[in-house]
Amino acid sequence: MFDRRPAALLVVSGRAGESFARLNALEGIARSLLMGVIPLLALEVLGSKEMVTRAYLLASILTLAITLNFAMLERLLQRRWVVTLGAACTMIAMTILILGEGMIMALGIGLQQAAASLFSVCLSLYIMDYIGKQELIYTETRRMLYAGIVWMVGPILGLWLWENAASWAPFALTVFAAASMLSYFWYLRLGHGPGIQKARSHSVNVIKIIPRYFKQRPLRIAYWITMSRSIFWVTLFIYGPIYVIEAKLPVWVAGGLLSLASSLLLISPLIRRFAGRVGTRLTIIIALVLAGSSMLMLYAIGEPKPIGLVFWVSAALGGVTLDVLGNIPFMRMVKPRERIEMTMIFSTWREGSQLLTPLLVSTVLLFAPFEIFYVLLALFLFGAAIKASFLPRRL
Repeated sequence: MFDRRPAALLVVSGRAGESFARLNALEGIARSLLMGVIPLLALEVLGSKEMVTRAYLLASILTLAITLNFAMLERLLQRRWVVTLGAACTMIAMTILILGEGMIMALGIGLQQAAASLFSVCLSLYIMDYIGKQELIYTETRRMLYAGIVWMVGPILGLWLWENAASWAPFALTVFAAASMLSYFWYLRLGHGPGIQKARSHSVNVIKIIPRYFKQRPLRIAYWITMSRSIFWVTLFIYGPIYVIEAKLPVWVAGGLLSLASSLLLISPLIRRFAGRVGTRLTIIIALVLAGSSMLMLYAIGEPKPIGLVFWVSAALGGVTLDVLGNIPFMRMVKPRERIEMTMIFSTWREGSQLLTPLLVSTVLLFAPFEIFYVLLALFLFGAAIKASFLPRRL
């Protein structure tokens, strides 16, 4: 049962990408509403940027542990139930965040991040099952376009509801969005594609998978590119709102910053056309350099100032370009027989960045002002740009 392609996607095979884009958008609503709320709520409850960083660090450890056991979860529950588990984690997380106090917030943040991670891994596998390699860039462009619409509204709406309606309102709306995503998912009846059945027929040893993944140079480069992109987004969504408050700007500006940065996803078709002319590899390199240079400008500014928002947005332009194209190197170069195992490792970029970002910030704050972290992030992005230059010219 469900081992064949779903009827809803087979009616018109070319519409599979649209179905994935809609599914991704519904999940995006559930995440985007709280992107600006959670850091400011944590700052309000915990009292300092250092304590917020520790909470996110603990949350990321929990999320990483769950993601590294994805193959075991899929073997025990089957993929469609892993998606369902992710939606349930979102709903539980909302309850904890509304009612919890102190460091218990880390559990709520961790479960929300874990839900996003489980969905991301499953969706990546489904895309590789149903979308041909040559159509990947078009599918990713459409997915980012839909996500751009959602993320343009979600952060500022969530903060507005939190500030002007009821504090629980964005959490309740998030639960509704997660339930809607799950309903649409079951409507599509997504099952396992025939290309990955054999790869799932045995237990997976995570310790053996990691060396096998990183022995493959193209997959190492793909991981670095995506990790650097994700570290930037984690930095923006955690410390961007705090930057706004420290710059003595109104709370709604924090939501506006996140929504504006996210709305850049709407130019995904232009990014695809640009990549079609100059090449995917060169476009990725340009995006990494743009984001890294913007981080250096934030360091040069020093203490948070309103002008700094310009460089957050310019960095986001590089981040959005990587959102559209950053997964392409992995999807085109991974071996079909290793999709589940390699995707499980590749998808840890989300948890790795969520762990590494607060860990680096915590270390920096022990010896130097927070602004030094911008330099470290810039170096990481520039390093990814250098590595990307070794990718094949025709991705």
